[in-house]
Amino acid sequence: MAPDRIVIGQDNDTVGTLVTALHTGINAPVTTMDVKSAEMVKLAANALLAKKISFANEIATLCENTGANVTDVLGAVGMDHRLSAHFLRPGIGWGGSCFPKDSEALGQMASNTGFHPQLLTAVINVNNIQKRRAIQHLKDELGDLAGKHIALLGMAFKPGTDDMREAPSTVLAGRLLAEGAHVRSWDPLAHPAAGEPWDSVTRSSTPQQALAGADAAVIVTEWPELAEVDWTEAHSVTRTPVMFDGRNLLDPTHLREIGFRYTFVSRP
Repeated sequence: MAPDRIVIGQDNDTVGTLVTALHTGINAPVTTMDVKSAEMVKLAANALLAKKISFANEIATLCENTGANVTDVLGAVGMDHRLSAHFLRPGIGWGGSCFPKDSEALGQMASNTGFHPQLLTAVINVNNIQKRRAIQHLKDELGDLAGKHIALLGMAFKPGTDDMREAPSTVLAGRLLAEGAHVRSWDPLAHPAAGEPWDSVTRSSTPQQALAGADAAVIVTEWPELAEVDWTEAHSVTRTPVMFDGRNLLDPTHLREIGFRYTFVSRP
């Protein structure tokens, strides 16, 4: 109800006028254009937002390799009014109903015209790699993951929804099971559909239940409930206090003081 703009694709002025009238009362500028251009606006906007996230993840990896602090770096970059801080945040990767679908659709549209969109391809590839990096962090801490108990904290692609479409948690669960790990999951809203990998994942009703006896935990979704967990108590019930914070949600100093072997997205 509070959009930045309303884009209307129209075949003729009469149709455009009628559709514009449907949006009377919404305080947003209305722009009309031909249908193909309007479709391109939708795809291009989501692809550009996805690019910002993938760029943040690339810079985060570079910060990790050089010893720079990605939170400080991207915080200062985002202060530039030409760039803004919106979506300029590293994490475990984007998912959901729009970014993956629209990025792939734009790439397919380009391929159908004989054009290879190199930047868009790189944006998608970076996002796919980001999930593999989370698995590698666990291997760095635990070695072989076969037989290990891993807790995935959060399943929905973002907090505040039960939406599992293209959720990073599905990719992580599948890769962990392929490595021979035992996977538990917690989410306050999401209920994955039947089928693999979720048929092989044990569902927990609380974060503490997921963490009990776990060799490692991965924060997949930045649910505010996770910031309220008694992590001292949680530490006492884990088998091995290893945590990879895929959303940079928690305070690393506090978690390490408690005794967690805490790693996160590219902060030294």
